[in-house]
Amino acid sequence: MDSGQHAGVRRPGIIRRFVNLVVCIAIVLAAAWGIRSFVIEPFEVPSASMETTIMTGDRLFAEKVSYHFSEPKAGDIVVFSDPQVPSRVLVKRIIATEGQTVNLVNGYVYVDGVKLSEPYTQGLSYPLSKTASNVSLSFPCTIPAGEVWVMGDNRENSSDSRYFGPVDSDSIFGKAFVTYWPINRIGLLN
Repeated sequence: MDSGQHAGVRRPGIIRRFVNLVVCIAIVLAAAWGIRSFVIEPFEVPSASMETTIMTGDRLFAEKVSYHFSEPKAGDIVVFSDPQVPSRVLVKRIIATEGQTVNLVNGYVYVDGVKLSEPYTQGLSYPLSKTASNVSLSFPCTIPAGEVWVMGDNRENSSDSRYFGPVDSDSIFGKAFVTYWPINRIGLLN
């Protein structure tokens, strides 16, 4: 190349750039779908049933991995499919798991005969049969295999297992672990 000519650097053509962009976008979308479907998913809380732990309109993340390796346990805040309206998602706290017996006495929750210490609750825990005529649960109630008993922290404003009975563990989407919105409510859930 003594003639002063330089070998030109080939620039990728517009079609090649477009293909690279499409491939990059497809990879990002597939990764986002995989993360949302199998690892972590955002949810918005539509009601006051978990106040003051979680407020109406709070947005939270639920992780979907841990229940593949362990069973849900009492105290976990879970996101699950509403047993009565499967397209609706609910957020509640697990109170008891399979084989345990729940009883509601004078506004307090007992599991296996032991009164629960529940500093996170608001209101008393009456059986809904006192306020809802279409509830047919009787207490004490023993939780069947593969199911959990869930209740909202705002006991006087929560449609929960007192209303629809124990929840199938397979209907749980994940364990809520952090609120991310609004900014002043960012924090871990427990």
